Amino acid sequence: LKGFAWLTATVIAAELGDMRRFPNARSMMCYLGLTTTEHTSGNRRRQGGISKAGNSHARFFLVESAQHYYKTPKVSAALTERQKDVEQAIKDISWKAQSRLHKRYWSLTHRGVMTQKIQVAIARELVGFVWAIGQRVEIPATKN
Repeated sequence: LKGFAWLTATVIAAELGDMRRFPNARSMMCYLGLTTTEHTSGNRRRQGGISKAGNSHARFFLVESAQHYYKTPKVSAALTERQKDVEQAIKDISWKAQSRLHKRYWSLTHRGVMTQKIQVAIARELVGFVWAIGQRVEIPATKN
């Protein structure tokens, strides 16, 4: 994925472990504290900022990665090198993420949303793509 170099990928893999343990992308977003808080009473429903209840280390790296999606989607030389031994289905998910998240980034920018809120919103959607890739990757068994 764009914005994921060696360090970010390593942190996400170490902090989340086997991503197949999350039944859906939303549960992974909740685990990372990227979903909104909610205060509901009777017929009144108020949503607040992100909960920040989850893994702050992984959340930090995802928000940092989300900053790369303001640039036009393209497959750079560095990204091509990282995707060298990756199956085509994962490359397709990566391209879909670039296209969608770039469009969303600029849509929110033109609406006048603050940059920090945009980056968190992009990070939340980025988790969905990370989850989709995590469902396709096999974790090799370790010997004890």
